[in-house]
Amino acid sequence: MSSLDRREFLKRSAMLAAVAAIGPMPALAEGLPIPGLAGGNLKDAGAGIVWQKAPCRFCGAGCHVMAGVKNGRVVAIAGDREADVNKGLLCVKGYHVALALYGQDRLTRPLLRKGGTLTPVSWDEAIDIVARRVLKDPKGFAFYGSGQWTIPEGYAAQKFMKGGLSNNHIDPNARLCMSSAVTGFLCVYGVDEPAGCYQDLDECDVVITWGNNPAEMHPVLFSRFIDRRAQGKPVQLIDIGTRRTRTTMQAQHYLQFRPHTDLAIANGIAHLLLANGTYDRDFVEKYCAFRADSNPPDLNGKAITFDEYKAGLAPYTPEYVAKLSGVPERDIRMLADLFGRRDVKITSLWCMGMNQHTRGTAINSLVHSIHLLSGHFGKPGDAPTSLTGQPSACGTVREVGTLAHALPGGGLVAKPEHREMAEKFWNLPAGRINPTPGYHTVQMWEKFCTPTAQGGDIHTIWVQVTNPGQTLPNLNKLFRKKADLEDKFLIVSDVYPTATTELADLVLPSAMWVEKNGMFGNSERRTQQWFRQAPPPGEARDDCWQTIAVARKLYDLGHPGMKDKDGRFLFAMRDASGREVPIWEFARYYDINVDEQLFEEYRKFSRHKHKDLAPYQEYVKARGLRWPVVQQPDGTWRETRYRFSEFDDPYVAKGRGIQFYHSVTKDDRAQIWFRPYEDPPEMPDAEYPFWLCTGRVLEHWHTGTMTRRVPQLARAMPSAYVEVHPADAARLGLANGDRVRISSRRGQVDFPVWIEGRGAPPEGSLFVPFFDETKLVNLVTLEAYDPFSKQPDYKKCAVKLERLGV
Repeated sequence: MSSLDRREFLKRSAMLAAVAAIGPMPALAEGLPIPGLAGGNLKDAGAGIVWQKAPCRFCGAGCHVMAGVKNGRVVAIAGDREADVNKGLLCVKGYHVALALYGQDRLTRPLLRKGGTLTPVSWDEAIDIVARRVLKDPKGFAFYGSGQWTIPEGYAAQKFMKGGLSNNHIDPNARLCMSSAVTGFLCVYGVDEPAGCYQDLDECDVVITWGNNPAEMHPVLFSRFIDRRAQGKPVQLIDIGTRRTRTTMQAQHYLQFRPHTDLAIANGIAHLLLANGTYDRDFVEKYCAFRADSNPPDLNGKAITFDEYKAGLAPYTPEYVAKLSGVPERDIRMLADLFGRRDVKITSLWCMGMNQHTRGTAINSLVHSIHLLSGHFGKPGDAPTSLTGQPSACGTVREVGTLAHALPGGGLVAKPEHREMAEKFWNLPAGRINPTPGYHTVQMWEKFCTPTAQGGDIHTIWVQVTNPGQTLPNLNKLFRKKADLEDKFLIVSDVYPTATTELADLVLPSAMWVEKNGMFGNSERRTQQWFRQAPPPGEARDDCWQTIAVARKLYDLGHPGMKDKDGRFLFAMRDASGREVPIWEFARYYDINVDEQLFEEYRKFSRHKHKDLAPYQEYVKARGLRWPVVQQPDGTWRETRYRFSEFDDPYVAKGRGIQFYHSVTKDDRAQIWFRPYEDPPEMPDAEYPFWLCTGRVLEHWHTGTMTRRVPQLARAMPSAYVEVHPADAARLGLANGDRVRISSRRGQVDFPVWIEGRGAPPEGSLFVPFFDETKLVNLVTLEAYDPFSKQPDYKKCAVKLERLGV
């Protein structure tokens, strides 16, 4: 079967299954066209279905779907053939995305906990409660969001907190999944996000996966290079990991390393590039400088010479690296030989394995450094590329800056000139924005779960679009202690009951995906737009509206921060005739396009770090645009595929070739880092002899709040499990399906055993997916985090395994 035939067969099979599951509509039956018009909207007269574009609701790949709507309900899904990201292909979750809207237990009314029971209340009462929790002590109020916020939602929350409340206690769940990627980009290039794009997967000769499993986590992107083999192109895949996965099955080389020793492997490659004289001397001399950690530690470290860099790497011989990592010397040499070649193009991919790491900033910067040292950078197919797990972790968190220390467009609250810029764009009085960074995620929840008398100065947290009751590490410490603290108040905006709503004092029902307007930003800098296509159920309402409604209530109650310096409401918006529209009244919210007005205000910030965004209407016409998007002399808008490269980036000066124009050293040079290997904070011992790694599975996304409501996906993977090596199972007398208890120094949780299943951990190591709210693996995980990114390590902690009685 040819590659094209194979892709078409897989696509149609999964698509027809999804459509059949959604309902009886024959939306994609034989004879009806699969939609894909450039206009993004068409009506199928034969079936009465209206099709519109939208990015998928799940991972950060940013695949586009066509949603088919009839009678106010999404009845069919197709891959969008006009979309460059996925070219009409979707994964199993994407083809079933519409079913996530229609679980039987959707939240449809605001609920207030009274006497231990969640009881329906009106929206007016709910909004008043939130506002008065803010007024109780604005400094002790916190907002916890996610990379699932749309860009306008995150921007509204950011403006509300930092511009309105002068409060920087806003942070996203993306702190748990990609903040080490951010700090890695910043300390190497001086600016965040990848320089390349998905086209690298079409152009490369070698793909190296560093501790990630794209075959299951980003399957459409995985297909972009794996399917090239069926076309006769010899694409080589090298999988570097701590556990065999479905990605490993497609790899020519699998390098299994001991947890945390990826730093040693990276240093070993760099050592050999210097020792063999195969590094790209010309590229390094023109475009790079050298850096190492400083004392006291600082994200940007200190400058070192080439000789100091070489001396730091000297101990990392193949023999030493093999001893540390368990990877054979020949494989370390193989990697170095590949990077030393100029006739191959190499793309590195990574995700949580490198990011959820107490040395996450370090390993991110080292992989970037290998690409720079070897000159495998700045050409199609030659790129170090971080992938994200959420649909707008880049667009909303990294670009809008919904982090405790950040401002939109790459600004920092600690920098006076950045605060001044935000105050100008928001029309605020000078000094409104607080210069002190707020609490990052682990701090925020630790303070919330600490008694007020003992320094727990966060009294209320408003959670939107995430499920920290399942995703935080060490849940007993960082979440469950809330149950014993009567003066702490938890507000949760969500679409379904979750582990978080179990402890919520106020639950607000939210609109989801195509039930509202939205914009996402994916892993390749692509900003995407969609319109509301179906109504939300019951009284569910947009998260963005909820934030603005609370802001207006505070305005009415006299909070001075809800006014700009001219006395106008912070979120005042006008229609085409100039009349103010009361968007805080939900009946009037869609009288104008609130998303468009918020986005047009936000995009002013985007020019600060050359992340230029086009006008909103350009995104309406497109399947996303990759920034910087720059207007041409003829008035059209041009996206950028490759940053820092003269052939494509309009901000690179003519004749420079490569220009790192936001360089840490202000000289247009990227930084090549030396960072030594160090032991992790917790390692197996006699009491807790196993490594534990957590992660995801193909069928479910994050905590399963949406995908576990999809019957087909729930049946395919109904429950979490623990993968155990056959030798460990034999020693403990375990068989498939046996119940075991995993215990750590922080908690315990029970799972069924899976031996020789989909994944294969090495002896002495366990793997557990975290999607199952009935089996919370984060009761045992470790909250230790990277010193720069503040991202916890979910990939390694010490546990013991005990068989339970039948």
